[in-house]
This record gives sequence, C-alpha cells and structure tokens, in this order.
Amino acid sequence: MNTFKQKQKETAKRLGINEERLALHIAIIMDGNGRWAQQKGMPRIAGHHQGGETVEKIIRYCVTVGIESLTLYSFSSENWKRPAEEVNGLMSLYSIYLTRFRPMLMEDNIRLIHLGRLKQLPMELQNTIKETIEVTTGNTGMILAIALNYSGRTEIIDCVRHIAQKCKEGIIEAENIDEQCIRNNLYAPQLAEPDLLIRTANERRVSNFLLWQISYSEFYAAEKLWPDFTARDFDEALVDYAKRNRKFGDTKK
Repeated sequence: MNTFKQKQKETAKRLGINEERLALHIAIIMDGNGRWAQQKGMPRIAGHHQGGETVEKIIRYCVTVGIESLTLYSFSSENWKRPAEEVNGLMSLYSIYLTRFRPMLMEDNIRLIHLGRLKQLPMELQNTIKETIEVTTGNTGMILAIALNYSGRTEIIDCVRHIAQKCKEGIIEAENIDEQCIRNNLYAPQLAEPDLLIRTANERRVSNFLLWQISYSEFYAAEKLWPDFTARDFDEALVDYAKRNRKFGDTKK
C-alpha cells in the first residue's frame, strides 16, 4: 500500500470517519497572528514568530495524517499596505523559516512550490524560495504550496496574459480556451483543487485566496487565532469536513 493511502487509512480509523471522506488537499488562511500578539501586550511581529512555529507543527502533522497537498496563505498582495516595519519583519521571517524548514522538508519528503509574483519580493527572499524549491524538487511526498505575495485576482490576470500570449504566438486557438486550459496556466497546475479551506480567528471571508480553485471547496471557520491552532483543531476540521455532502451542483444525497 502506498504511503499516502496507509496514513489516510490510519487517520480515518482514528477519527472514526470514512476513508473516502478524508480531505486530501487542504488550504489554510492563517489569520490572527497580530491579534494574538496584541492580546498579550506584545508587538505584532511576535505573533508572526509564533505563527511560524504553528506552521511547522501543522506541516509535520499533515504528513502524519496523509494529507497530499497543503496550501498556506502567508502574505497577500494587499498586505504590502501594512506598516513598513511589520512588512520588513515578515520578509526577514520568511527567509529565516524557509531556511530552517529545509531539513524538515527533506526528512518528510515534502516538495515546496510557490504561488504568487516572485519578482516583487526582496532579492534575499526570492533566492531563499528558489533554493528551497530546487532542493525539494525531487521529493515525492506531500506538496507544500506557499502563497507569498499572492492574490487570486492577480493569478487570474497573469493566467489570462499567459494564454493571450500563447494565442498571439499561435500555440492556442481562442475557441479552444476552456476550464482545463485555464487550469493549465495557473501558478500551480499540478495542484488539485482544495477539498477544504480552513480559516482561523473565526473570520469568514475568502480574502482574494484561490478564487478559481475554491469554487467547490468546503469552508471551515476555526475559532482560535493561528498561533493557538493545534493538531486537535486540525482533526476537528477533518471530522467536520467528513460530514459534508459534496454535491458539486448535483442533487445526489
């Protein structure tokens, strides 16, 4: 039995759910780092530090559970509007954590991919992302997608531009543009669409995240702020998802 299937079977048994109802691609909007810090009288960047620790724990847990793809919304294109001190601190943190995560990614056979516009990031961070992607490119386990300088609308714009250029070059005929064509020209066509979208801090909005891909994803709002999110909270989301009846526009029960 392949590694994914074995872990999924064990997880389903432990949680008391049907193995076929286990979410295989989970996307997470990691909300509440700043609020966590402010509630404790600490600077917002301290919340992002703690959020990074939670990221590592959840990544490792997803591997043990048998999750096939995990997409994390780390920094949106709109986040550049935040105070410069916070943004600069975040950029440094991303470089630090991505470098720190490399041994874990290799040990757990995780492949990193990036979603978003890379060239707008600081050069040091660009290099760290490229190096980590290169180091993990041969890994065959869980895919970890980091959405960093990402916007769902921007992804669609970049996709349209890419297709338009291919039409101009005669590679694609306009009448052949369909859903599959669009999928093939998104940032990460190798990623399946998310089964489950989790958002922490009890927020209930999409915030410009994976607008094309989440058209039929199930949503789960977790009460806890991201730094306090645990493996147990993750399990609760999996169990809740397993109870859903995904119809995809059909009327089947």
